[in-house]
Amino acid sequence: MRDHIRLASPHLNDSHQQWRAQLRKFVAQRITPYVEQWEEAGKIPITLWQQAADIGLLQLGFPETYGGVSEGTDIYHMIIAAEELAACGAGGVYATLMVHGIGLPPLLHYGLEPLKQEVIPRVLSGEKHISLAITEPSGGSDVARLQTTAKRDGDIYRVNGSKTFITGGMRANWFTTAVRTGDQGFGGISLLLIDANSAGVSRTKLDKKQGWWCSDTATVYFDNVQVPVSHRIGEENQGFLPIVHNFNNERLGLTASALEFARICFEDAWAWASERNTFGKPLIKHQVIGHKFAEMLRQINATQAYLDNAAWAVKQGISKPADMALLKVQATQTLEFCAREALQILGGAGFIRGNRIERIYREVRVNAIGGGSEEIMRDLAWRQLIGQM
Repeated sequence: MRDHIRLASPHLNDSHQQWRAQLRKFVAQRITPYVEQWEEAGKIPITLWQQAADIGLLQLGFPETYGGVSEGTDIYHMIIAAEELAACGAGGVYATLMVHGIGLPPLLHYGLEPLKQEVIPRVLSGEKHISLAITEPSGGSDVARLQTTAKRDGDIYRVNGSKTFITGGMRANWFTTAVRTGDQGFGGISLLLIDANSAGVSRTKLDKKQGWWCSDTATVYFDNVQVPVSHRIGEENQGFLPIVHNFNNERLGLTASALEFARICFEDAWAWASERNTFGKPLIKHQVIGHKFAEMLRQINATQAYLDNAAWAVKQGISKPADMALLKVQATQTLEFCAREALQILGGAGFIRGNRIERIYREVRVNAIGGGSEEIMRDLAWRQLIGQM
């Protein structure tokens, strides 16, 4: 059903279709049968990372130099990965399994070569783990006001502060961490790669969550942690650029995932409505229900067209942050609508745990908040538009 309602894309070729087929088999065999168990346990087994590496999933989009798989791949392979991992109906799987997709790029593009050689191959092989540590208890999207400090002391920085809502934070071996090395504002931010086993690093698991139960989420504390200057990513006080560089791909992945969840809501609700009989006929035959599906499909198709265009712009090197921001808003609002309508169609059955729609409905808000809230995304787009006019 999901493929049946998916718009044909002029950007996809045989390589993309083969990749989708390979991933679909992997998810069907290695993830979906166990996802309820992982959700209840609040974690994903460590073996999944090695299995994901075995099919080239972890390595996707990273240079062969560091053990990656980039030749013959493009942004659409990455979108397909987000879509197919969403098929299990648990957002925590994609969020945790692929968190290196936001943790590694700053190091890849701005880090020193010895550090890249040490870290990247081990993460891409599934042996080690890395997380992005930006958000703080004192503030979320307002990166310019972050308060974790790093004071230079010869060849080291002394880091003090904390980060929260860190995906993969309990399992991570390294944190790509935003710190304040200068004055307030964007100009005083640096990025450091912090070894999670360093003295003074501690973490607390955040497990009382509305959704993403199987996702490893943590608060991380830094108490006079010593970090070598060689572990700085980019120049001192110029860490905001590597952070921003990361946002576009993150938002594309979140968009693709949210859009596929919307398709799942459509698919599962359609199956239920086709089998459920009310007032002498299948539920799907009632016009009021049919109109719900029509509106879901309209919003899904519009979002897919926007996503395809945004991905094309990335591939051409002409993408705009405003489009990425508004695309994410479009996707999460489409998801919210489809999740609501699908749950309404299922009625009481949709309120009982154990079905994909119930879980997706609970996870709507984390999609609308993570990677930049809808309010922040609109504000970013508005400010960029003002600058262009």
